[in-house]
Amino acid sequence: MTAYAVGRLLLMIPTLLGVASLTFVIMRVVPGDVVALRYSQSGSAPQEVIDRERALLGLDRPMHEQYLEFMSGILRLDFGRSLWTDQPVATEIGSRLGISFELAIIAGLIATSLAVPLGVIAAVKQDTWVDYAIRVFSIGGLAMPSFWLGIMMILFLVVVFRWAPPLIFRPLWEDPAANLGQLIWPALAVGYRYSAVATRMTRSSVLEVLREDYVRTARAKGLREVLVIVRHALRNSLLPVITVISLEFAFLFGGLVVTEQVFNVNGLGKLIVDAVAHRDYPLVQALVLIFSFVFVFVNFVVDLLYGMLDPRIRYT
Repeated sequence: MTAYAVGRLLLMIPTLLGVASLTFVIMRVVPGDVVALRYSQSGSAPQEVIDRERALLGLDRPMHEQYLEFMSGILRLDFGRSLWTDQPVATEIGSRLGISFELAIIAGLIATSLAVPLGVIAAVKQDTWVDYAIRVFSIGGLAMPSFWLGIMMILFLVVVFRWAPPLIFRPLWEDPAANLGQLIWPALAVGYRYSAVATRMTRSSVLEVLREDYVRTARAKGLREVLVIVRHALRNSLLPVITVISLEFAFLFGGLVVTEQVFNVNGLGKLIVDAVAHRDYPLVQALVLIFSFVFVFVNFVVDLLYGMLDPRIRYT
């Protein structure tokens, strides 16, 4: 197990370097740059002014020099400064990283607490009205976009309770009540859709396991139905469920652009959209690298969990 884990960790390095290189090339291939975009908003400017700005930002240097500087910065964990705000990239990301992480955690907890019990109940009560109700609930979550559901939630809260999302974000350590009051609603909107996918996967996995011989044997031995479901059926059906939940969590970490906009949450999703629109090369490169690391690391953790949940899996 240790050798496997070390090998997987080492494989992350070329994967992330490949993502960084591809992002660097794609951003330079896109027409325009931050200087042209800035002066297009303020009106025409002499070409010598534009050339001087590009020289100050290092955009006039050969691409291979910019690439070597970018890669050396990654090795030093120095992502440079934002071309749009002139703030350190680490500062720009750090101010929003906690928001996105907290939102993803809350949404993940809500989704998991809904998906696993509902999926198990739907499998146990297959083809009954309970199963049909849970399937309608899950299909509704797949059909309704989370941002539309968020808009409906805001309208309901405004009309019924006269409550609107606050304009100023309060960190958890400063005001826990205000922080949770702002994040719980986008987490519910996102977690509902997130739970719909996991509920359907849980139902399918549990149904497949319930047909196995060892489950019938456990029932024939006189074990209580609760023990049969929890100890034998649920545990042996968790592998695909954990895969879906983990990948959805990695997506939530940076893929909630519209939902963040609806609930006035300034997270990483909104930041990367603004960075791409501004052609802010260092910020886009750093954000894509962070998202890639989250996906790779989550997959690594899930692979290790496989061996813990299923003793038949051995890593050599």
